[in-house]
Amino acid sequence: MVEASRPVAAIDCGTNTIKLLIGDLPDVAVRESRMVRLGQAVDATGRLAPEALERAFAAIDEYAALIAEHGAERIRFCATSATRDAENSAEFTAGVRSRLGIEPEVLSGDEEARLAFDGALRGTDPLPEPVLVIDIGGGSTELILGDRATGPQASYSMDIGSVRLHERCLGADPATSEQVATCVAAIDAALDACPVDPADAAAVIGIAGTITTVAAGVLGLTAYDRTLIHGRTLDVDAVHRKVDDLVRATRAERLALGYVHPGRADVIDAGALILSRVLRRTALPTMTVAETDILDGIAWSLA
Repeated sequence: MVEASRPVAAIDCGTNTIKLLIGDLPDVAVRESRMVRLGQAVDATGRLAPEALERAFAAIDEYAALIAEHGAERIRFCATSATRDAENSAEFTAGVRSRLGIEPEVLSGDEEARLAFDGALRGTDPLPEPVLVIDIGGGSTELILGDRATGPQASYSMDIGSVRLHERCLGADPATSEQVATCVAAIDAALDACPVDPADAAAVIGIAGTITTVAAGVLGLTAYDRTLIHGRTLDVDAVHRKVDDLVRATRAERLALGYVHPGRADVIDAGALILSRVLRRTALPTMTVAETDILDGIAWSLA
């Protein structure tokens, strides 16, 4: 008798969101996301806030129950920017260990880029190469350039993300023109220092919540629907216009948009500006958006 395969469980813990995937790949049984803002004020304090840890542990308790329910025995928990930066990351690590019985991994920027690239390309049709994958998180942004056959050829993790830059630069609601200019200057400085040049890309894939939320706006969705977003080709000029709309809007106006998650409404301005500034360094008229991302890369690393 051939023993039935067992599902895997992947958890991606970022600065703003903790995501779970359970499945016997390529079949996915569970895909969940909780916006816990683990990186709340980490940029200013250097520490994970007690209330942020409490929110994160509540989400992980939910995930532990789902993992047990589905019988997943191979589990990988990967933490990224906020945990890399925090002085008290050991407290978070211990909390994860006690809840899941595994050692969480704090990914290096290079490993984060490799997994994100793998997840993005697994979920999309072939595109002209080299492909640039843009992964905008809460604390960092990864630019990864490569192809399907050999994977990433160049990658870099920049310490700019939606939560980090919003807290640094965009305090007013809506942000003032001076604040937006400061934010754009910070993004451009990071891109100037980045060894991955977006101009080298023959195609672009954008992944993660900031970009998929902007895509929902470009597509005119009244509610967020990943099935209507994944794999779509977007006109870059339309992306720039939507970014301008989101930056000018108040938090309340963004909340009124059915496709913007409440946990992203306050920081989407900074994340959207990052996307726009990266795209302006390409000569491409379109971009592709993918709902598959680093979470899928983590899951496939177990399969």
